[in-house]
Amino acid sequence: MAFKNGKNDTSHETSLSFCPINSSLQRLLTIKIDVFNSFCNLYLILSYKKTKQYRVMKAVITSLSFLFIGSSFGGARISKAEYVGQWKETAIQQMILHKIPASITLAQGILESASGNSTLAIQGKNHFGIKCHGWTGDKIYLDDDKKDECFRVYASAADSYSDHSAFLKKYERYAFLFSYDNTDYKSWAKGLKKAGYATNPKYPDLLIGIIEDLNLSQYDKAENPESYFSPKLLAASKADYNTHKVHMHETNVPFIIAQKGDTYYQVSKEFRLTLSQLYKYNNFCASKDVLEVGDVVYIRPIKMTRLLHKKEVVASSQMSLEEFSQVHAVRKKVLMRLNKMNATDTIFKGDVIVLGRGLF
Repeated sequence: MAFKNGKNDTSHETSLSFCPINSSLQRLLTIKIDVFNSFCNLYLILSYKKTKQYRVMKAVITSLSFLFIGSSFGGARISKAEYVGQWKETAIQQMILHKIPASITLAQGILESASGNSTLAIQGKNHFGIKCHGWTGDKIYLDDDKKDECFRVYASAADSYSDHSAFLKKYERYAFLFSYDNTDYKSWAKGLKKAGYATNPKYPDLLIGIIEDLNLSQYDKAENPESYFSPKLLAASKADYNTHKVHMHETNVPFIIAQKGDTYYQVSKEFRLTLSQLYKYNNFCASKDVLEVGDVVYIRPIKMTRLLHKKEVVASSQMSLEEFSQVHAVRKKVLMRLNKMNATDTIFKGDVIVLGRGLF
């Protein structure tokens, strides 16, 4: 799927250019909500008569405009410090895996994505300004050095971080960078410009300035995963990792079966996920520090579409809520709400459990 200047080429979004709100709002707002369009059409009709209804409708339109601006742009912008807090662990993981300084990765992310606030970062999940270059996935077209340039679109920002590392390792022109030490961020910054990553002659200085202003070089000293993650989660992190067959749950959510020696970190590395993503996708209890042989581990988000279908199951054995929700690919909180259960309740053999109320 391709996007044109931040909009889906194939979408049928209705522009607000017909609606007489001030011009800056016309440029900012492009939505497809029929109710809002109806308000605008009524506003047009009433605008021919300076009536009380006209003034009321004008106030309503203005209020709705600000409401949609807030929802469209997500409120306050992310600061550089907040961006670092969000992505430092991912940058360190990439450094451990690919020998790219975490400070460089973070500085490039901040510079290329405006700390995650740019159109490319928000709509394309692309934090590094990587253009298509034979990319077969989704694309977005935005003005850069030239008009309507093609950029890669990712399923998640974490995928953007992984692809940034793969991109630097794939092309021969960047190979010399890997001869530099992880702590030599200045050589990396200058080398990226020399290799043609950016056209701005001040690119190295901009990266170095960001690194030194935010003290990002501190993250280059993390020589192993244990420096930033619990040793319980990362046991044997340098050992040979298992590879897993991917299974598909009946709800179309992919998962793997944990093998002997698996850790959360190893699974996240194999499937290019962050640890936080892996935890989010699964219903692990807070006290579960290690994976056990036979554990079901989802590698994509559990889908909520199950709720649309009426379904009940009879528990075949005694289980905790976490165990049951993990087996049936349903969120624990959803399970609690549907069955009016508490977090500490146990499911016993023979219990009838509702998985979905159903519209169908």
